Amino acid sequence: MFALSSVHPILLPHPLNPNPSPRRIRRTRTRTRRRTLTPTSSREAERGVEFETGDSFFRRESAVGRDLGVLSASLLRRCCGGGGGGLRVLDAMCGCGVRALRYLAQGGADFVWANDAFEGSRPLVLANLAREPRFSTLGERRWVVTHFGANRVLADCYLRREFFDLVDVDSFGSDSSFLRSGIAAVKIGGLLYVTSTCGRSSGGHRPRCSLASYGAYVRPVPYSNEIGLRMLLGGALREAAAVGFQITPLFSYYSYHAPVFRVMLQVSRGKDHDFSHYGFISYCKLCGHSQTYSWDELGQISCPCRNGEVSSSVVVSGPLWTGPLHDAAYLSDMLRLATEWGWAYTDGKGNGVDLEKLLNLMIEESDPLLPSGYIKLDEVCLNVPMGINLTSLLSPIDRLQAERELILLPSPPSSTAYEGKATPRADHILLRTQSRRIARWLLASSWLTQFGIKGE
Repeated sequence: MFALSSVHPILLPHPLNPNPSPRRIRRTRTRTRRRTLTPTSSREAERGVEFETGDSFFRRESAVGRDLGVLSASLLRRCCGGGGGGLRVLDAMCGCGVRALRYLAQGGADFVWANDAFEGSRPLVLANLAREPRFSTLGERRWVVTHFGANRVLADCYLRREFFDLVDVDSFGSDSSFLRSGIAAVKIGGLLYVTSTCGRSSGGHRPRCSLASYGAYVRPVPYSNEIGLRMLLGGALREAAAVGFQITPLFSYYSYHAPVFRVMLQVSRGKDHDFSHYGFISYCKLCGHSQTYSWDELGQISCPCRNGEVSSSVVVSGPLWTGPLHDAAYLSDMLRLATEWGWAYTDGKGNGVDLEKLLNLMIEESDPLLPSGYIKLDEVCLNVPMGINLTSLLSPIDRLQAERELILLPSPPSSTAYEGKATPRADHILLRTQSRRIARWLLASSWLTQFGIKGE
């Protein structure tokens, strides 16, 4: 078990320049000290764990992401036992300390390093973690609190070869600088929980920003929530390949607030990089057709509605992760554990979030044959007159194929479907199909034009 000394050789502040410029000295200004966050009466509770939030940045809507992280930590503890030193967790941006506290109290962590760059949060974090014993029965430290930049802590762990079973980096915006350092701090076979909250990049409104952060030029498409997850996964794959590792997505979760994209990755060593799931996604603004392309197919991008001709209606985003967003077997284990803990269903009193629908939906989305993107059927059929039977418009062969291939998914709650406030049309139905032929037929056939329906 490692212990942080009071004066750490690597975590010391950067040394001053021995020959500073006089001009620079004259321009030096005293920075205003940020106020200290102290525990207040703002008490919260998640799954029976109480904590204080004070004036820190805290969102109740992120509880689902914390639930999924705790379930993953507990599964890792049961499966591997965390190796010789037990289950070790690093929360690189701990905020008020609720994630670190839940990893200790519920995830079975033997040691948690809670770090946050803001020193003013120390009293609040210490007060929350004090709900758990600081030392084990054997006298080993169970948790520690520090205040350094996340990249500095992650790099220091790599240099000292102090690797963790689970590294949680709940970053803000499109800062992807934590991906490589986070991968370097994880044990082989361990888990990396990463975040992105840049909705403008995933929506295709800042393609140069997404290119700089994740190496992907993202264009606007209707399913920007799914693109945001694939953008984050693609960036992680690129960073892992650069340092000789491979990543496997265990689950990908999207939440409407902010928005928030969270992905749990398993890190493994591998030099023969498989880029079969790292490619490009096209979308036709005329018919709504989406398709994935590998690097070898870059010169063949077109849309079937244009008979293979080049069209300005086709937009291409990438490179992105084009493989499955989840691992079905892993999610099944999470669902069994959630049921065992009583987290799979709500109790009607607001004590937690119903995880059964979410995890079952993720399992359905894990089908490797499902393509990227989806179509909202309520938008496709919005202007269809009453009494029209859509299935009657298909031939018997098409109807048989539709019954075999179409999967109807209710959106809220969903890992990739938009979650929002209750509206008259909140019960959206999303269409995914292993073959785009049926969906494309509905969008591009003559009856859509007849009734004034456009594929947007």
